[in-house]
Amino acid sequence: MIFAPDTEVALGTIVALINSATQDSDDLRTGADLDHFLDQQGFTGSRTRNEAELRSVRQLRSQLHGIWLADEQQSVDAVNNILRNARALPQLVKHDGWEYHIHATTPEAPLSERMAVEAAMALVDVLRSRELSRLRVCAATDCEAVLLDLSRNRSKRYCDTGNCANREHVRAYRHRKSEQKPGV
Repeated sequence: MIFAPDTEVALGTIVALINSATQDSDDLRTGADLDHFLDQQGFTGSRTRNEAELRSVRQLRSQLHGIWLADEQQSVDAVNNILRNARALPQLVKHDGWEYHIHATTPEAPLSERMAVEAAMALVDVLRSRELSRLRVCAATDCEAVLLDLSRNRSKRYCDTGNCANREHVRAYRHRKSEQKPGV
């Protein structure tokens, strides 16, 4: 395990949130889409279930995507900004089957603020551990999804959103075959 379990879950949620928007589709078009996403991620706390909440989560998605692609100093500045704006106050809590972990907002805080602070707290661990290189973009030529590399040898290159690894391996195989001379 590279990070604490709650950090890894939060980082996974960031990946899922960022990857909910692609060039071709947006999986967070409606409140029902957001409900489904939050259920999948096990995200709890108060909800307004209005358009403003959906808009703010979609804005957060863009902000987190920018952090994912940023250099260290830009990431630090953005994470500090999120924590400062939310007036984050880290506390140990235990709920919903989770052992003690850190929350830095109340369950009543606006959804996008809670999501942002949870993401920022996870990114704090990434930055403090000097593990920013584990936040990547898929290496497939036709994919822009992000991924979190939790492998020991830092070898994960392809996202989990599709069949990117398989497609790239087939593409490379076909390319190698096409370069071989007939009769060899």
